[in-house]
Amino acid sequence: MGKVYLVGAGPGDPDLITIKGLKCIQEADVILYDRLVNKELLNHAKPGVELINCGKLPDYHLLQQETINRFLVKYAKRGKVVTRLKGGDPFVFGRGGEEAEALAKSGVSFEIVPGITAGIAATAYAGIPVTHRDHSSSFAIVTGHRKKDGKDDIKWESLAKGIDTLAIYMGVKNLPYIQGKLLEYGKNPDTPVALIHWGTLKNQKTAISTLTKVVETAQIEQISNPCMIVVGDVVHLREKIKWFETKQTENMLANEAY
Repeated sequence: MGKVYLVGAGPGDPDLITIKGLKCIQEADVILYDRLVNKELLNHAKPGVELINCGKLPDYHLLQQETINRFLVKYAKRGKVVTRLKGGDPFVFGRGGEEAEALAKSGVSFEIVPGITAGIAATAYAGIPVTHRDHSSSFAIVTGHRKKDGKDDIKWESLAKGIDTLAIYMGVKNLPYIQGKLLEYGKNPDTPVALIHWGTLKNQKTAISTLTKVVETAQIEQISNPCMIVVGDVVHLREKIKWFETKQTENMLANEAY
């Protein structure tokens, strides 16, 4: 019997993977990886490794979740070391819990290797702390997806009234709905909002708006998924601590001078 490692690859920047996650890539006989995993990480795999692209796109899955579960079980029962490489953290909107359930049900040995999730990483790279003593004592991570059956189980009233900072994943497609729900339940229309596209990568783009204008801003700035939507007063701090863009500019000027 082999073993499966459910590994969080981090938010995009390949340097943000954990040491244990990197070891799991290096030791794997089989790697099943998702679309948002930085492909540079696969260069650390050993010769002869079998690479399987699970390629999940919005509204389209190259491999259905049930198929992925079967592959994990099948390869492990063949005695393989299997690394399931997932963007961010496997237990934060990564379906890692479903895969772990399938492995446990089949009697397959597995380990969970946490990763840095975009809700704290993309925001940090944008110069936005999700908590701050003067601005935010609570934050929540929220899915921006609607269920296929149309049901919405998100407790919007609690989020609008009880949480200081909201980090909303993959919500650009449903941004008008998200905006409407937060306003409906009393969120201040002037609450600042950040849209962080391709967070932690060199082509990261951050657009700042307010809750009332955020849909218009997303259209004007041509923001699409993958995107982290951050709602809360902490967004104001970006003007003081937007270190990533400063670093990019400094590197560009240094290269030009050279």
